[in-house]
Amino acid sequence: MATRFSSPAPPAASAEAFHDRGNRVIVTGRRKALLDQITAERPGLIGLTLDLADPLSLPRLSAEIRASFPELNVLIANAGISRAEDITADGWDAADAEAIVATNILGVLRVTAAVLPLLKGQPNATLIATSSNLAFVPRADFPSYCASKAFLHSWLQSLRHQLRNIPVEVLELAPPYVQTELTGVQQARDTRAMPLAAYIAEVMQLLGLRVHPGGEVLVERDRARRWAERDGLYEATFAAMNPT
Repeated sequence: MATRFSSPAPPAASAEAFHDRGNRVIVTGRRKALLDQITAERPGLIGLTLDLADPLSLPRLSAEIRASFPELNVLIANAGISRAEDITADGWDAADAEAIVATNILGVLRVTAAVLPLLKGQPNATLIATSSNLAFVPRADFPSYCASKAFLHSWLQSLRHQLRNIPVEVLELAPPYVQTELTGVQQARDTRAMPLAAYIAEVMQLLGLRVHPGGEVLVERDRARRWAERDGLYEATFAAMNPT
C-alpha cells in the first residue's frame, strides 16, 4: 500500500480513485469543510489543511507528515488557479498574473521542496505534477495560466534529469479541458469539456499500465495538441483555439 500526498485537494474523484485502489491517501487544501466532506465519504482518506498563501502552513504540514506518515512515497502536486486576462484593457495590471505565478509555479516548487527529501528516502517513489495541455499551445486569453504550465513542463524535464540516478520517478499530467471548476462552475457543466470521470479513469489506466513515455501522462485528447508543433500543425491549432 502506497501513501500518496495530494496538494492541494484535487477533485474528489481523483483522491477516491487512488484510495479505492488500496492506497493510503492524504488530501490537502485550504477549505476544511471540503476536506471534511471528501474524507467523510471515504473512510480512511486523510484530510490535512494547507494554505500556500500562509508562510507557516507548509512547514507545519511538512513536519506533521514526517512525524505521522514517514512511509510517504508519492506526491501529487496539483496546485493551480486559472484567470482570463485582457492585457489590452485600460488599467490592466499584473495582479492576476502574480497570483497565478504564486500558486501555479511557486506553490508547486515549495511543496516539492518540502516533500522531496522524504521521497528520496523511499526505495521507489513518484512525484506527479499537473501542468496542462495549454502548456503546448496556449489560449491567448489566459496568458499567465498557460505560461505557468509551460514553465512546469520545462521545470519537470530538468527535475527528471537531475533525479535520474535517484529512485524518484517524475511524471507530468497535462490534462485537456476537463469538467472541473477550475475557471468556475460553468466549466463543470460545459459539454465541450471531457467528463471528469472519463479523464480520471483514463489516467488511472495509463498509470496502472505505466504508459507514460518521457514521463508524460497524456490521455488521448491530449495528443494532437501536445505534438502540434512537431507535426507542423502549431499555427493552425493556435488559430483554431484563438479566433480573431
